[in-house]
Amino acid sequence: MTAAQRVVFIGAAGEMCRIAVERFAGTDGERHLVLCDIRPEPADPLVRKLPPGRATARELDLHDRSALRETIDGAALVVLGAGPYLRTSEPVITACLEAGVPYLDFDDDVESTQHALSLDAKAREAGVPVYVGCGASPGMSNILAVDAASELDTVETIDLGWVVGDERPDVGRAVLEHLLHITAGDCLTWEHGGPVVHDSYVETGVLPMGGGLGEVLLYETAHPEPVTLPRRYPRAWRIRCLGGLDPMPFNGLARGLGLAVQNGRMTTAEAVDFMQDVLHHRFGGTTGLRHALSGMIGQVRRGESAARTTAAFLVSSAFRRRYAWRGGLLARATGTRDGRPATAVRRTPRSGPGTYAVNSMGGLTGTACAAFILLALDGSGAPDGNAARAGVFAPEDWAAPEAFYAALERVGTPRSEIVESLR
Repeated sequence: MTAAQRVVFIGAAGEMCRIAVERFAGTDGERHLVLCDIRPEPADPLVRKLPPGRATARELDLHDRSALRETIDGAALVVLGAGPYLRTSEPVITACLEAGVPYLDFDDDVESTQHALSLDAKAREAGVPVYVGCGASPGMSNILAVDAASELDTVETIDLGWVVGDERPDVGRAVLEHLLHITAGDCLTWEHGGPVVHDSYVETGVLPMGGGLGEVLLYETAHPEPVTLPRRYPRAWRIRCLGGLDPMPFNGLARGLGLAVQNGRMTTAEAVDFMQDVLHHRFGGTTGLRHALSGMIGQVRRGESAARTTAAFLVSSAFRRRYAWRGGLLARATGTRDGRPATAVRRTPRSGPGTYAVNSMGGLTGTACAAFILLALDGSGAPDGNAARAGVFAPEDWAAPEAFYAALERVGTPRSEIVESLR
C-alpha cells in the first residue's frame, strides 16, 4: 500500500475522532487508517473492530516535530482531532505544509482558526488544502447557514445555534478547557457590518431548535463561525453564534467557573479538575463549588433559569441522575426575498437516544467530520467541481450543502435526521 493511500488521524483515541474514524471507515475500504494518539492503547479496540489490516494504532506526540513529520509524510490526508486546538493546530498545520500533505480538523477555537486563515498564502504556495472547522459547530453549522441564506436575495443577519446535552460522566479535558474558554472572556463577533468584541456568554438570544428542544435561550459564544462567514457575507449586519448546554443550569455552572479562571481565582487545570469531579459525582472542593453556585445563582437572578429548575437540577445531580440527551444545530438567516423581508431556517430535526448522529456531542461532531473527510478526499463537495484546490478553507468556502448532506448519508445518517427547513 502506498503512502498516498493512508489517512492519518491524530487524537484518534478521543470520542469525537473515534466516531469520525468509524463512520469514515464504513464508506472507504481502500485507504489504510493510521490512528495516532499520545496514548494509543484506547485506540486498540477500534483497530480490532475494523477489518483485519485496515488500521494500525501508533503512539505520537504531535509536538515531536520529527516523529510528526515521519508519520504524516506522503499521506492522502491528515485529520487532527486532538484539542484544545489553541495548542495543537499550529504544529500539525506547519508540518503538513512542509510535507505537502492535505490537512483537515474540527477546530472550534477562534484564535487558532484565525492563525490558520493567516497561512492561506503559504498553503497556496505549497499547493496544499487546509480545511479548518470541519465538525458540528463550526462545520455543519456553516453549511446550514449557507443553505438557509441561499433562499434570500440579500442577507442581513445570520444566527447560528448549538445545544449540547447531558453527557455525564464521559467528557474529556480538552472539551472542558474549550468550554471554560468560551464561557468568559472576549467574544469576537460580527455586528453593524464589522468585527466587534463582546463578552462571551453575556448576550443572549432565543432560537427555535429542533430535536424536541423548541424555543431555547442561548448565549453568544466565542466560536469561529462569526469570523469566517463574514468573508462570504460581508454586507451582513450581524453574524453571531449562540450556544448552550442542556439542562440550563449547566450553563450557569460553566459560566461561574469560566469567570473564576478569567479573574485569576482558579487555574484552568483546577477548574477542569473540579468539573471532572462533578461529572463523576465526586466532591470537587469548596473553591470550585462556590464559583459554580455563583454562576447558577446569577442565572436565576437574570431570569435565564427558574429557581425551581436550578433546585431540581441540584437535587437530581445529588442523586446521580442524568437527563436524556437533547441537542442539535440551527442556522437562521434574515434578509429580503423579492424585495420583501424574509427568514429562512435550517436545523437538525431529531436528537437523543435512538438517533444515528445527533445523540451526543461526539456523535454529531464525528459524523459531520467523517462527511467532510469524504468530500476532501474525493473533491465532490466543491460547488465548481474543482478538487485540485490549495489554500485555507472554512466549510462555507468549499463544501456545497447538497454535497455535504449526501456525504452524511454516505456515512450512515438517515436523511430524516440531517436537515429540515423553516420559514
